[in-house]
Amino acid sequence: MEEIGSLMGGFAVAISPYNILLMVIGIVLGVVIGVLPGLGGANGVAILLPLTFGMDPTSAIIMLTSIYWGALFGGAITAILFNIPGEPWSVATTFDGHPMAQKGKADEALVGAFTSSFVGAIFAVVLITFLAPVIAKFALKFGPAEFFAVSFLTFASFLGMGRGSPAKTLASMCLGFALAAVGLDTVSGTPRMTFGQDELINGFKFLVAVIGLFGIGEILSSMEEGLAFRGAAAKLRMDAVIRTWRQLPKLTFTFIRSCIVGCWMGITPGGATPASFMGYGLAKRFSKNGKNFGKGELEGVVAPETAAHAAGTAAMLPMLTLGIPGSPTAAVLLGGLLIWGLQPGPLLFVEQKEFVWGLIASMYMGNVVGLVIVLTCVPLFAAILRVPFSIVAPAIVVVCAIGAYTVNNSMFDVWMMLVFGVLGYLFTKLGYPLPPLVLALVLGDQAESSFRQAMLTSQGDVTVFWHNWLSGGIMTLGVALALWPLVSMLLAKREKGQVAA
Repeated sequence: MEEIGSLMGGFAVAISPYNILLMVIGIVLGVVIGVLPGLGGANGVAILLPLTFGMDPTSAIIMLTSIYWGALFGGAITAILFNIPGEPWSVATTFDGHPMAQKGKADEALVGAFTSSFVGAIFAVVLITFLAPVIAKFALKFGPAEFFAVSFLTFASFLGMGRGSPAKTLASMCLGFALAAVGLDTVSGTPRMTFGQDELINGFKFLVAVIGLFGIGEILSSMEEGLAFRGAAAKLRMDAVIRTWRQLPKLTFTFIRSCIVGCWMGITPGGATPASFMGYGLAKRFSKNGKNFGKGELEGVVAPETAAHAAGTAAMLPMLTLGIPGSPTAAVLLGGLLIWGLQPGPLLFVEQKEFVWGLIASMYMGNVVGLVIVLTCVPLFAAILRVPFSIVAPAIVVVCAIGAYTVNNSMFDVWMMLVFGVLGYLFTKLGYPLPPLVLALVLGDQAESSFRQAMLTSQGDVTVFWHNWLSGGIMTLGVALALWPLVSMLLAKREKGQVAA
């Protein structure tokens, strides 16, 4: 098959000693980021993105995605050993992982978590391998109307499928659109909302914004919570590894179910966190040991970890094929590609074939390397938690400031990073989601450009978005998702009225 041949070519690119070294470094850094509460995959990639500016784009994306894989693995370590979720999607892992650790089965829980994470990620990578070229070829038929329809569907999905308040999601998204509009108008060339600041002529730098929103914002939140890490002994015995692996084939249906749930939630903007809870809930519902969930059941660790990793990896599919990120980390990676002069979307598979297949090949290799590293270095990563947070936090702030400054060698960007950090902190305190803001900041310009091109070609006729079955179907689905929270609210009120009557 053509995909297999392309993948072999990708391995030839990714398997160079330099790229393998970057992969190992990225995974180690990612695990450290995942182990430290208050950070995460998106935060780590955003903070370390400036380190890749001098690299070849293929090597840079391999290192950044390796940081992501490492963060996905690392979140389970603190969840199981210390009952501290290193990542939001690791919360469900604590339900059974920490009780297993309290029973003296920490090594079995860790092996189950790492192995199931690997299985979920590989399942999603296989899906990307065979589906991405098909979606990309199909998307080559897209025009401005179709591209705007896809963007609109993505924004609407956050409203219709989000777990939080639709009003707060919409407010966050609108702020992102406003920030994306700052700078020169792409059509007329006139400045917009710069308020006389020459530094804003080119708009807000995406990298500065995400470093502030994620890095500084999370550090401020963590400092307020007064996190205090306490170390604990952690080791993996080889007999525990073998014993756990012998149990895992009995959970085949749990693996399959969680992989499907995770991939669906990754391709749509559901994300890894709801995928992990959904995987856990379905496992508890259908398991013959469901009544023991929460007391230290291995299946209760396998289900959320498989779903979370499948979702986190599958989020790369819409980012590569359509330029639509399926997660906050994918949004940061999308920004990185744009900085390197690469335009994610269907043409990427034609114009940058070596880059795309090198990235996909690195996904296979990165997860294998990641599994080996976490299985052999758990005591080392657990020891990181013995470092006082009062030392870790300032070090992270310094790294963030350096990253922001290197974008344009400007102190203005450092001050803007701090402003975005306070904004991220306020959003967290008030319960406003950050992913919709980041999504709008990344895609706002592209969506606006597609919309205006479509309106120019149709001479202002809005029905251009329904001029064929493709754009019309996508737009109709988007409208339905956007209105779904309102419909749900009306149905709930109706049911409440019927009950009261």
